[in-house]
Amino acid sequence: MLSKYFVMRNTMKNKKPPFEITNQIVALVAEIAELVGRLTSTNQLSANPTLRRTNRIRTIHGSLAIEQNTLTLEQVTAVLNGKTVLAPPKDIAEVKNAYEIYERLDELDPYSADDLLLAHGIMTRGLVEESGMFRTRPVGVVDNEGRVLHFGTLPQYVPDLVMELLDWVKTSDVHMLIRSCVFHYEFELIHPFADGNGRVGRLWHTLLLSKWNPAFAWLPVESIIHGRQQEYYAAINASNDAGESTVFIEFMLSAIKTSLMDAINTSDAMSDGKADKATMRWKLIGEFLQTHEHIMNADVRELCGVSPATANRILASFASDGKIVKCRESSHWVYKLA
Repeated sequence: MLSKYFVMRNTMKNKKPPFEITNQIVALVAEIAELVGRLTSTNQLSANPTLRRTNRIRTIHGSLAIEQNTLTLEQVTAVLNGKTVLAPPKDIAEVKNAYEIYERLDELDPYSADDLLLAHGIMTRGLVEESGMFRTRPVGVVDNEGRVLHFGTLPQYVPDLVMELLDWVKTSDVHMLIRSCVFHYEFELIHPFADGNGRVGRLWHTLLLSKWNPAFAWLPVESIIHGRQQEYYAAINASNDAGESTVFIEFMLSAIKTSLMDAINTSDAMSDGKADKATMRWKLIGEFLQTHEHIMNADVRELCGVSPATANRILASFASDGKIVKCRESSHWVYKLA
């Protein structure tokens, strides 16, 4: 059954999106701001291209998996490394499209409807008829189990409502952490596209956050959402029932906080402050091998900031412990998970 809110959404204009800034939201914003300061002060994320790529792959896998893409994290990695993967062509195309637009994140204007359409066009290229354009037909919004959550805004109102939402995000004096969550919810509520709304909505949330702090371009928040998928849809449902996005804001801020804490734990390990070197190094190598088929000396040098000789000793030690095995590929020695 449609709430009064959805009926009003099709006709009301020039209104601030409804939400409340609760004590929990205020506390989460403060905690996230502190965590961002801790993360950026270490410079580990910005200085480590291998870690950034690993996070980007986790982001893409998480966002697509929410939409029932069947590729595993390892298969997504293989596709992006140019390997042949036996999987539905549609799923492979989704991975390639998503990677392309995430790699162009810094080119996008988060307040531009044209850039939003451009992003949708790349994300859905070759996959949907109305790629890169607002939908022209009514649509129902369903969760991952096919249950109808609500019906999207009538198509004749979509362009104006999207532009009004982008204008509100640009001009509001509400903290960007909150604004980006409100955008995410309102965008999914409007459901401006025939397909790809979830993927583009999460991309745009990341884009907005990255304009507030560049570190967010490389944080795999989408991976956290995938791990808490039922909570994600429950938060959307609860906000739908309430007619405002407060519950969804609280959920998303908690997911952002979790993603930051994970990144800081990795950064702390890399600085030797919270774990011995062996533990820290295995954490980095183990995470690398979750998104790559193998690891080489050069990878270990970049991940751990060590010399070639030390990288060889690290690999030999973990091979001796039975965690990895040494294999010959072409003219190179590589190591794979045991």
